[in-house]
Amino acid sequence: MPVRKIVNDFSITIATVNGSGSQTANTAILRSLFKMGIPVSGKNLFPSNIQGLPTWYTIRVSKQGYTARRDVNDIVIAMNPASFERDLAAVAPGGAFFYADDIKAPITRTDISAYPMPVKELVRSADVSPNLRDYIANMVYVGILAQVIDLPLGKVRDSLSVHFKGKEKAIQSNMDIVQKAAAWAADNLKKSDPFSVAAMDKTGGLIMSDGNTAAALGSIYGGVQFVGWYPITPASSLAEELNEYLPRLRRTEDGRNTYAILQAEDELAAIGMTIGAGWAGLRAMTSTSGPGLSLMTEYAGLAYYVEVPIVVWDVQRIGPSTGLPTRTSQGDLAFTYYMGHGDTQHILLLPGSVSECFEFGWRAFDLAERLQAPVFVLSDLDFGMNQWMTGPFQYPDTPMQRGKVLWEEDIEKIKDTWGRYRDMDNDGIPWRTAPGNRHPASAWFGRGTGHDEKAKYSEDAVTWETNMARLKKKYDTARQFVPKPVVTGTGNPVGIVAYGSVVPAVEEARDLLRQAGGPETDFLRLRALPCTEEVREFVQAHERIYFVEANRDGQLRQVLSASMPDQAGKFRPANHNDGLPLTARWVMEAIQSQEAK
Repeated sequence: MPVRKIVNDFSITIATVNGSGSQTANTAILRSLFKMGIPVSGKNLFPSNIQGLPTWYTIRVSKQGYTARRDVNDIVIAMNPASFERDLAAVAPGGAFFYADDIKAPITRTDISAYPMPVKELVRSADVSPNLRDYIANMVYVGILAQVIDLPLGKVRDSLSVHFKGKEKAIQSNMDIVQKAAAWAADNLKKSDPFSVAAMDKTGGLIMSDGNTAAALGSIYGGVQFVGWYPITPASSLAEELNEYLPRLRRTEDGRNTYAILQAEDELAAIGMTIGAGWAGLRAMTSTSGPGLSLMTEYAGLAYYVEVPIVVWDVQRIGPSTGLPTRTSQGDLAFTYYMGHGDTQHILLLPGSVSECFEFGWRAFDLAERLQAPVFVLSDLDFGMNQWMTGPFQYPDTPMQRGKVLWEEDIEKIKDTWGRYRDMDNDGIPWRTAPGNRHPASAWFGRGTGHDEKAKYSEDAVTWETNMARLKKKYDTARQFVPKPVVTGTGNPVGIVAYGSVVPAVEEARDLLRQAGGPETDFLRLRALPCTEEVREFVQAHERIYFVEANRDGQLRQVLSASMPDQAGKFRPANHNDGLPLTARWVMEAIQSQEAK
């Protein structure tokens, strides 16, 4: 009986050892498929502690354009003896299992196609120095896989050229082993699995990027002038990409930098420096993850109360405490929204794609300065460190919004009525000055203790309450300026609310639900807190609302229940937090099981 062909619709999981250099090989496969016009995404599952532990990289090939994680392993490539049994067991029935033949473990399954790979033999024949053989070994599985699934070697070469920036010696040494491996597979392997690839035209005009790179570029195009940071997984690469691109994009013709990046001694120093720069009038930012955010809490309260514009990127990982540093989560939302002791509330941006990581990179500065407040952008490891298809990043289409800034001539006109914390426009947002303003009335003291409208120390009860009421009004004003949600649907009784990196799983799950006979759903993709009026309108228009979140407790559902207690009876949980990106099948089943009741 002929094998049913499955073209451009499967997953490839590569099991290797952390630190073995497999990323080059994995990226070569991903890019090659992308260059064939096939929609793809790549997700890395790696250990957080030491080199030498198991790591997995999964490529999803989807002719429909789906990019969420799949819960099925169609093709598994096993290069690690320590995880061999687990990797073999993970292959779906009817799948393909490629393995290094020096791993002396039995193949105990008869429901899959098993392909041995003479990795060491082929590497010994390669013309490379002995210290590079362990790294070049990964190119064996690139060549063999390419031969078996019909991936053109020319696309592999194009991908390696991008990776090695056109350096011909490095490209050719890798291609030599790829070609030898492909030739060996053509002569020695008989294909018995159903998987293959064929050229499409669905990636034209798109690029591949991770969210941290996108965020860094967006921040640069938004005019970032100061970055204070401290290394932490999975946020470190955001600052590293700023270090990569700022010298190229923000240096004057005579060689002077128009920015400063400082690696601080800890997270407290990083945000402290950032607040100082924001107070001085610079577009200032820091980046961190949950544990670092916890340490920044007191300073975040200072920025809120003193009303200093800063941007904080939180690339979330799973917690609490140290948690799982290399696993993804949406566990910081509730904490960040109310971050700080006392009556504190922050502005949150929630990018739902890599392109929005770029957009919110520059938009966050506009909001921070317009509102004179810290703005937190909540990404996560799945967006931040994994590879996604996206449209080319678009240069900001509006002028920079610097907000209410007074200079000498401005103060001269209103000097008798101006106070640093006086609400002159009835929107909760005062006017500010920055160092460099020479008017004698421009100076103000940024204190975290009680202060009056002129920034003078005060413990007066009425003054305190008046100031806190104004801050609350400012956050109501923020609803006019934060990004509005994206709503899709046709007026179905069942609605879904989600944000961030779970969005691809939700979009695919809606299709799966439709194919399974229902329910039909509408979808609101939240992009910011505090909520705009569109969120309340969506909630009011639906009989049941499912909140899809990658955390244990349904934090967004809790936040909206507090702000819409009259609607909370409609809210249904669909949250899950195991450190892995949500799958569409899980989302579908979570909704189906509750609808059945």
